[in-house]
Amino acid sequence: MAAVGLLGSLVTGCGSAGSDGTTLRLVVPEYGDSPATSSKAYWDELTAAFGAAHPGKKVEVTLYPWADIDQEVTRMVKEGDAPDVALMGAYSDFAAQGLLYPAEEILSIRAEANFLPPLAEAGSVDHTLYGLPFVASSRLLFCNEELFDKAGAKPPKTWSDLKDAAQALKEEGVLYPYALPLGPEEAHAEALIWELSNGGGYTDSSGAYSIASDKNTQTFRWIKKNLVGEGLTGPVPPGSLNRQDAFAAFLRGDVGMVNGYPSLLHEARAKGMRVGTLTMPVSDTLGDGQTPPSAGVADWMMAFRHEGNRELVGSFLDFVYEDKNLSEFAGRYHLLPSTVTASQASQDAATDPSAEQFLTALRTAQLYPVDDPSWLQVSNTIKRNIGKAVAPTADPKTVLEDIARQARTAEQ
Repeated sequence: MAAVGLLGSLVTGCGSAGSDGTTLRLVVPEYGDSPATSSKAYWDELTAAFGAAHPGKKVEVTLYPWADIDQEVTRMVKEGDAPDVALMGAYSDFAAQGLLYPAEEILSIRAEANFLPPLAEAGSVDHTLYGLPFVASSRLLFCNEELFDKAGAKPPKTWSDLKDAAQALKEEGVLYPYALPLGPEEAHAEALIWELSNGGGYTDSSGAYSIASDKNTQTFRWIKKNLVGEGLTGPVPPGSLNRQDAFAAFLRGDVGMVNGYPSLLHEARAKGMRVGTLTMPVSDTLGDGQTPPSAGVADWMMAFRHEGNRELVGSFLDFVYEDKNLSEFAGRYHLLPSTVTASQASQDAATDPSAEQFLTALRTAQLYPVDDPSWLQVSNTIKRNIGKAVAPTADPKTVLEDIARQARTAEQ
């Protein structure tokens, strides 16, 4: 499941392999969480509008749940039945196999140059753009202001501030003073947020994996000692707490602080909750003036090479990335558009300061190393194992070194 998608279960449509130059096969994930919010409505409208603007051309759409789409597209590719265009959480494995068009062969110059720089960088392999960012999100720390007020807690700027706030919330009886979802659903996101706030991350300046770096080890030792060990992360062990469960607890009013993204903020405010949004507090040992990037995630469009499909694919993707079409999708699911012009229009239209805060964070965000073909396998290893680093009997260094060894194996 990609980090910005919601679970769905709709599968619709099919098509023949390849392209005759008039019919485009599109495979996309379901972002909705009910029939009423299904992505099918968006793609039906978009493809109908594309067909009206391009007489004689049509698009056949297949939707899969986020939980299935990576494996389904991989299966299609292995069977020699790749779609023309797919939207999913990773792209670089297909790029490494030479199966994808680079952006310069299919997009207009304006469209190719319009992606937000951190997203374009993450979508590039050897400085060539293959993964076209579609929608994205950045992460901010959410504080339940009602609980903060009751506890007399202050919005944290540093890790020690966060610990102080969590202790005050615990004393007030808050079930999860700080919700730490390091369960297998999306542990790699929470881990990256913490690593970045201490000047670490998954890779070093050369792009090589640095999972067991001194900075990362220091981060997980601090979390284990100061949050988990002090009983400040709630009744469920962090390694067993999934993101959706943490978010559900936040919406119930049982969580003081949690790292979240725009759609959670929308849900919380729709319930009448007062929520403060902050950039992630930084390590007390981080140098003065150092402002680490926020964590960002994106979902990726990719165009598969088939004889005779380049012109149709290019026309369709240029249409997809028109501001009005991209903004319409991002707005439906409270996500962030991936282009400079659409994000600027979104910011100009935003009446909520926190929406602008998410967009600002995305412009300098650090994304997963999705340009590495091994990332899909490495991220799964992180998701399954990183929660062990804060378990009572664990040595964080040993856990991180084990993950790092598996990452090196995945690269071979």
